[in-house]
Amino acid sequence: MTRIRESAAKVKNTPGQWALQDAKARFSEVVRKAKTEGPQQITVHGREEVVVVSVEEYRRAKGQPTGEVLVKAMQDPRARGLRIGRKGRVRRFAV
Repeated sequence: MTRIRESAAKVKNTPGQWALQDAKARFSEVVRKAKTEGPQQITVHGREEVVVVSVEEYRRAKGQPTGEVLVKAMQDPRARGLRIGRKGRVRRFAV
């Protein structure tokens, strides 16, 4: 067996790792496992190249705002009685 095939054979047995050809053939399963089991690594010629992650994991890693901070702030007892309003008028134009 060549070195590339040996590496690919090792990857096949490792949970959460997929050879590119297997990941393409079983993409739905890769996506489902990324959601339920965590990141799924895709290898090309035995080298790790990309990782498929759930959108929740991606947002957490990227630090994208989810609105959770706003909800917690509004539930804070110190926010009771806080009035939020607009300054000025909002103009809407008919098209």
